[in-house]
Amino acid sequence: MRLVVGTVFLTSGWGKLQGLEGVTEYFRDLGIPWPELQAPFVAAVEFGGGALVLLGLGTRLIVGPLAVTMLVAIATAKWADLEGFGSLVRLSEVDYLVMFAVLFAFGAGPWSVEALVARRFAPVAAAP
Repeated sequence: MRLVVGTVFLTSGWGKLQGLEGVTEYFRDLGIPWPELQAPFVAAVEFGGGALVLLGLGTRLIVGPLAVTMLVAIATAKWADLEGFGSLVRLSEVDYLVMFAVLFAFGAGPWSVEALVARRFAPVAAAP
């Protein structure tokens, strides 16, 4: 799950960074305040956050800001098209929110930079 979410947000953030002018205009059209600040901020959160999740470094910390980007996306770009709870739960943004909750609850897993660092600096048990 971490590899999929990380890859999705890394590539999404990279795309936003490459097309920042268009993203800024899209944010302006959605009525997002200060689109000139928000667009590069969101692009950086998605790109950097995706990279961190992909590596499994600071996973529990970065899924919060990534979740906020999905909540804002739902509230600004998707809300008007929703026809009830059924259409809400079919949004891919909701899928990502669930995955963020799982990553927050269980962490990055054994094949992550976090786990590697924890193993490297784990205290050595004394021999009896």
